[in-house]
Amino acid sequence: MRLLVPLVAPVDPVDALTRIAWLLEHDRQSTYRVEAFRRAAQAVADTDPGELRRCADMGTLTAIERIGKSTAAVIAEAVAGDLPGYLAHLQEEESSSVPADDSGLFTALRGDLHAHTDWSDGGAPLDEMAAAATALGHEWLAITDHSPRLTVANGLSVERLDRQITEIAALNARSDDDGFRVLAGIEVDILDDGTLDQTDAMLDRLDVVTASVHSKLRMDPGSMTRRMVAAVSDPRVNVLGHCTGRRVLGGRRRPPSEFDAREVFAACAAHGTAVEINSRPERVDPPDDLIELARDLGCLFAIDSDAHAPGQLGFKGLGARRAEEFGIEADRIVTTWPLDDVLAWASA
Repeated sequence: MRLLVPLVAPVDPVDALTRIAWLLEHDRQSTYRVEAFRRAAQAVADTDPGELRRCADMGTLTAIERIGKSTAAVIAEAVAGDLPGYLAHLQEEESSSVPADDSGLFTALRGDLHAHTDWSDGGAPLDEMAAAATALGHEWLAITDHSPRLTVANGLSVERLDRQITEIAALNARSDDDGFRVLAGIEVDILDDGTLDQTDAMLDRLDVVTASVHSKLRMDPGSMTRRMVAAVSDPRVNVLGHCTGRRVLGGRRRPPSEFDAREVFAACAAHGTAVEINSRPERVDPPDDLIELARDLGCLFAIDSDAHAPGQLGFKGLGARRAEEFGIEADRIVTTWPLDDVLAWASA
């Protein structure tokens, strides 16, 4: 994995607007601001190139629906063959803010086992998530949208998951030549009794399953332990997502769930289930002491972004730094493995 390679002039206006959206997402800017650039990119794609140039020359780009003053300035500069100034500024900010990521485990990462699209509560379609992953040097990316019970996140029913699997297969068929692969997956809810919130038949069709607790996070420790052990012991579960459920930043701060971490991680180690190092800045989950415990018990790990937008795939720099800090070797981190090894592990 690498940092985004900066765009240089000349740049297609759709590419310029899309890259700005990604950089704003990585910087955790408002969804409204990000969507303005994404809508403008779609408007440009829908406009005849000759008409776009005519509007740019006449200064009437804002007459095109979904193009505002700020996005029009970016388009006009790109059409003129220049690197848009706003894009140049964001690229300079990004390159200076994450110098430590471009080394060590960060560059060893090949993929991501936890990412969302607009099929559930993500902000972008499958193809844009795949494009961003490719730009970051990923070799593969698992799409793990939510399961049915999480209605607040538009979780996927059996019928919708079936359609998504078909769409992922079609996307892979169109990109066979570049070697990049999208994996069909799910972030399945761990139900109160440790069972999984999707049918056995659908889970068996998936390349990878990440399982997470999203409800009753304050369950008593004994019940929560039994719940999590049952889930990570299920042969179809490959990754235990954000194990404590805590949030340490923002207005939705939340304490960690209480459970017997030694028992849960011992079950993970026994069943080959990876413990996720969730890289979202508001989660930083597991806490430091639990990463050390999982390391000492022999667990595998997955450094994941939990991205809900293309620009958030780069969050994995935080997870990589944490794994390095606790001396976790790359061969114990499944997201550094080549695709064939990941698929063999996930299906074992």
